[in-house]
Amino acid sequence: MSHRRGWLVLYALVLLLVFCWPRPWLVVSERHVGSADERRYAFSGDDGTRFSLRWQHSVEREDWVETFELTPGGINVVRSRFKTFGAGVPDSGRPSRLEHGWVVLDGLHRSVDPLLVQAAEREHYRLGYGGHWFDLAALGPAPILHFQQQRLPPIMVMAALWRPWWHRMTRGHQNPWDGTERTT
Repeated sequence: MSHRRGWLVLYALVLLLVFCWPRPWLVVSERHVGSADERRYAFSGDDGTRFSLRWQHSVEREDWVETFELTPGGINVVRSRFKTFGAGVPDSGRPSRLEHGWVVLDGLHRSVDPLLVQAAEREHYRLGYGGHWFDLAALGPAPILHFQQQRLPPIMVMAALWRPWWHRMTRGHQNPWDGTERTT
């Protein structure tokens, strides 16, 4: 009986370590005025992790995609893709190229930390991570979202970990891109 008990204690300790040992996450939180942020989504977020935001420009009504990378110094925008020139086009000082009808700027490496986004439903904000796209307005209208890398135990982000996948399963998967954009 004590041999079995020893294995149960060891098993419990391993589970405790797995769920309580802090690790880095890409955390997307909804900002609330006068109260703590609410974690909406969480994804594995080691340094070097890339994710993309895609939205429809409010004036030009064309999609825009920016790719970000988590670094020890925060979040950097590393790539920008858009279909038309106009307000908000970044000046990278680097040459752009045309790729499947998109103007592409690579090698930006510009810090955008903190990264705050108002994910207005009209602009169809989506988050690309790990080959999947997630609708950022799925949990409510026009939230202010804060993207950051946080080192937390998995138990602290459990709800935010399953939420994006739950929304994909219950609302059906819609492919919001033309097949030319990589999410990482």
